[in-house]
Amino acid sequence: MADNCCEGGADIMILACSGGSNVGQLSNQAAIELTQEGFGKVFCLAGIGGQLSGFVQSARDVPVMVAVDGCPVGCAKAILENAQVPLKHYMMITEEGIEKNKNFNLERADIEQVKSAIRRMVSENGPVEAVPTTGGGSCTKC
Repeated sequence: MADNCCEGGADIMILACSGGSNVGQLSNQAAIELTQEGFGKVFCLAGIGGQLSGFVQSARDVPVMVAVDGCPVGCAKAILENAQVPLKHYMMITEEGIEKNKNFNLERADIEQVKSAIRRMVSENGPVEAVPTTGGGSCTKC
């Protein structure tokens, strides 16, 4: 993947809640692995929450974004709403049948289930468009 989220190859922005439970960490691990596999790019949700202008603008401008919350608390969703970033694709891991707990020894099967759900969500919701390589909004290093 490219270092800049506005360069080709970084066509899907993945925002993981990365919260303090198994499902929060599952969102993070799935985002990391999908990035390593070339399916999108994990992006800094904390930068959006901190209202850092380049991060917020990049999130507003990206054509394909997946926000992944671990549980009904919905931190990722709330961060995006507070930053006035349109919610494009959204999933909650507990709705996939994985129970929230404090066990940080993540199961490989759970990670694969979350990754599959993210891939399925993107494929079911239309074709993926490439992020423009020049022009457009303010992009920042991801």
